[in-house]
Amino acid sequence: MTTPQLTPQAPSSTNPVLRVPPASPAAAAAYFGASLAFHADVSDVAAVLQAGGEAGFVVLDSRSTEAWDQGHVPGAIHLPTALIPEQAEGLLDKSVPVVTYCWGPGCNGATRAALALAELGYQVKEMLGGIEYWLREGFEVETWEGRQKRDADPLTASIGAENCGC
Repeated sequence: MTTPQLTPQAPSSTNPVLRVPPASPAAAAAYFGASLAFHADVSDVAAVLQAGGEAGFVVLDSRSTEAWDQGHVPGAIHLPTALIPEQAEGLLDKSVPVVTYCWGPGCNGATRAALALAELGYQVKEMLGGIEYWLREGFEVETWEGRQKRDADPLTASIGAENCGC
């Protein structure tokens, strides 16, 4: 059996996916490599924190006090974005990378916090999905009442598997 050969096609103005052709493999590698340098996945952060020992980074919740009190990543540092310029040096070590998070994909608070920290000289990544996807994937949160855990959302997390396999 022979494998059909795909012939590159000129982009079609009727094909919305290929209206703008894909980047070259080298450009795509540079872009996706850079993306991984700027972002951390909720599942990866959780796996490192749950493994115990030295994580090699700190997690920073940039939301308001009211939001923090509703639940936050266990062990996270609370530092609302507006307070970063005046309080970061007292809470963070510039030699330790910081992973920021906020509400979720519809909020750019973690991005603004990451920018503020980078401008102060910190190594920083943003946790994709924020606390929303932390909760949706079924990871524990900490509140004033202790730790709480919800069931994972089957639309966003692998149910019955240790991880998604990606």
